Amino acid sequence: MKARYQYRFYPTDQQQQSLAQLFGCVRVVWNDALAICKQSEKMPGYNKLSAILTQSKKTDERKWLSDVSSVPLQQSLRHLDVAYKNFFNSIKGKRKGKKVGIPKFKKKTNSQSAEFTSSGFSIKDGEVYLAKIGTIKPIWSRELLSEPSSCTVIKDCANRYFLSFVVEIEPSITFANNQSIGIDLGLRTFAVMSNGEKALSPNYSRHDRKIRQLQRKLARQQKDSKRRNNTRLKIAKLHNQIADTRKDFLHKLSTRIVSDNQVIVLEDLNVSGMVKNRRLSRVISLQGWREFRNLCEAKSEKLNREFRVIDRWQPTSQICSCCGFRWGKIDLSVRSILCLSCGTEQERDENASRNIKMVGMGHQHDLKRTGSDHKTTSVASCCEPSRITDVLRR
Repeated sequence: MKARYQYRFYPTDQQQQSLAQLFGCVRVVWNDALAICKQSEKMPGYNKLSAILTQSKKTDERKWLSDVSSVPLQQSLRHLDVAYKNFFNSIKGKRKGKKVGIPKFKKKTNSQSAEFTSSGFSIKDGEVYLAKIGTIKPIWSRELLSEPSSCTVIKDCANRYFLSFVVEIEPSITFANNQSIGIDLGLRTFAVMSNGEKALSPNYSRHDRKIRQLQRKLARQQKDSKRRNNTRLKIAKLHNQIADTRKDFLHKLSTRIVSDNQVIVLEDLNVSGMVKNRRLSRVISLQGWREFRNLCEAKSEKLNREFRVIDRWQPTSQICSCCGFRWGKIDLSVRSILCLSCGTEQERDENASRNIKMVGMGHQHDLKRTGSDHKTTSVASCCEPSRITDVLRR
């Protein structure tokens, strides 16, 4: 299986200028090729676009494209070709998962990236050499498990630089302490486990409130001004702080859960429908439920665990986990429930997590009370491709 390892680095002033030139060339090649695709009646493939790029380097308008390595430029054309194929397959229904939009033009203010294949970079003595860029010393927070097949240089909106490597890893076989666990996701309490453990969600309100304040300030400033650009960088840095806090929390929680349990059971949540609630949409979007699910799926495959997702229509909050009595829908303000059948009083989320575990493991309550059969999938979704390459970034 493939995994992605990401490391931060701090380029020199000369390297920043070289990287800015490289990002600009990659962006121009993408935009030129995308304009040709939009004007053509028949979609040109990668070979035709590559030939057009070669001819454009000989002209006075684009001869400066020869000043940078040709590897990232060719990779940019390959990415555009793949993006169009995914778009057409999504329209025709051949591509599973969420609908993919048409490729868009790249902007200078967005995050920039350039991909090098194995012929464009090398690693020696803890240093990374990039063609026509020079030697870069990243911060090696962990070792690469194998020889990387590609290296991507990334500059985010907050002017931070990263090196991202794709490597091939082998799943490791380790023994789990527990047989199975059910997890119920929430807002203030991010996860309630069937063993009684709770994981509180980080507080993003302070950074989120500051972002909204700066965005109102940004809307009043003149476009392309220095003050507007400084405000945009402040907003990008705050967004990065929220994303880094969330990613750190989700990585640590998912690693601990997957390491200690052989079977991990989650509930399929309709997040796209839940964010339509205007009062809770911002809080739900900040939690990262889908990212947590992808991390658990990827790490389960890496550690040879079994990951299951139960049907979203299962009434896990409406059934007593002790006797199976169904009491029906209850308002969200009610946090503790007393079962009228067995007399057991239990917390709402803990009861739901135990029901999620039982349904995921194949145990069924009385069907006359539950009213439906239980359906469980052993992967995150049978209609979506794996995101293992993306979710293992850190």
